[in-house]
Amino acid sequence: MNRELLMLVDAISREKSVDRDVVFGAVESALASATKKLYQGEVDIRVSIDRDSGVYETFRRWLVVPDEAGLQNPEAEEILSDAIDRIADIEVGDYIEESIESVPIGRIGAQAAKQVILQKIRDAEREQLLNDFLSRGEKIFVGTVKRLDKGDIIVESGRVEGRLKRTEMIPKENLRSGDRVRAYMLGVDPTQRGPQIMLSRSSPDFMIELFRQEVPEIEQGLLEIKSCARDSGSRAKIAVLSHDKRVDPIGTCVGVRGSRVTAVTNELAGERVDIVLWSEDPAQFVIGALAPANVQSIFVDEEQHAMDVVVDEENLAIAIGRGGQNVRLASELTGWRINIMSAEESAQKQAVESDSIRKIFVDKLDVDAEVADILIAEGFSSLEEVAYVPLQEMLEIESFDEDTVNELRTRAKDALLTMEIAKEEEVETLSENLKGLEGLTPELINSLAEAGIHTRDDLADLAVDELTEITGVSDDQARALIIKAREHWFA
Repeated sequence: MNRELLMLVDAISREKSVDRDVVFGAVESALASATKKLYQGEVDIRVSIDRDSGVYETFRRWLVVPDEAGLQNPEAEEILSDAIDRIADIEVGDYIEESIESVPIGRIGAQAAKQVILQKIRDAEREQLLNDFLSRGEKIFVGTVKRLDKGDIIVESGRVEGRLKRTEMIPKENLRSGDRVRAYMLGVDPTQRGPQIMLSRSSPDFMIELFRQEVPEIEQGLLEIKSCARDSGSRAKIAVLSHDKRVDPIGTCVGVRGSRVTAVTNELAGERVDIVLWSEDPAQFVIGALAPANVQSIFVDEEQHAMDVVVDEENLAIAIGRGGQNVRLASELTGWRINIMSAEESAQKQAVESDSIRKIFVDKLDVDAEVADILIAEGFSSLEEVAYVPLQEMLEIESFDEDTVNELRTRAKDALLTMEIAKEEEVETLSENLKGLEGLTPELINSLAEAGIHTRDDLADLAVDELTEITGVSDDQARALIIKAREHWFA
């Protein structure tokens, strides 16, 4: 029987031109599946065939999991404390294996074995085809609509298939079997049954690649598309930059009589494209992105990464766009949060902010409203600015002499120090519960406190990604801290 197994593997390997290990793997899977049917529950079975002799062994195995995680599948898992009783140096993630009686290969049925083996071979062939296709380095998938699958469209290119999900299509686009389609390759999803190449016609990257094909100057490095924002099927904005002063970036992308941008628009079902000149100056970039609206003034908030853009009443509707489309696309294109407002709304907002800043200056610097208004008029908006801007800048304020400037700076520094001490004392009190937890440094405790995490239960309730975002620690470190914080739950 063992000799017949080896002969069968060699025959299939030669016939299908696949590696012997792939065929051996298929036989091992078939034997493991047959063995599982002899047990109740979701057991884990591993079969190992000796590649030279054809002799095979069968093992039942259990995955070692942390005690605090508990057993999700008792038939195939073992908690660490129990596993250590059996194997002293075992760790989480290891397997405990127990040799069991092997199922005779005849028991699995020739037809079942053949199906599993052929499926494995088909998978290997498909993977090879996929790897060959991806090795070309192409970003746009060109193919023909083969069929519909639960609302998705399967696109065929040669012997390779891609999946265009309904959510990645251009709205109101009606593709039929046999239609020729171009789409951007988002990536490969190995968990998908059937076509694993994920396609998109609504992605901003698709538009960037279409322009790259239509505008040779991009491929030559003379032009660069810095960003793109799309409301697919309706409107889009792209930001372009020229690396050669002789090349007009907008005109080059538009083409003679609009030929280049029209070709892209036709591919995207009539989607209108605004081509914007990219600028290193964020305010100038936002002004260009909001075209065709004319901007009166811009107030930049670096800390909030936001801009208040003031336009007159005539341009208000144009700047916002239908359903907020223009400002939304401009925001996505530039990466800044954009607040469109009229001159009246801007004045009201500034008045409210000035009142808030004035109150801080009056209370913390112990000055009257007149001095506070002078600071505000000179552009000071925080105690930090009063305390630490270059001395010469403050000495240029006509209303203040040197003694006044030095006194204001001293008071601002004292106020900041007092506020910092009060904050540390508050953190000290609130976060006492976290002290002594292995792995938590004072810096991490402060970061947690600033995010409102003051107790072990607060920490234990966090997800790994939440903790990494708050503290900047690695996933493994975050996971270890959360497990440590949960220990008292199982005590």
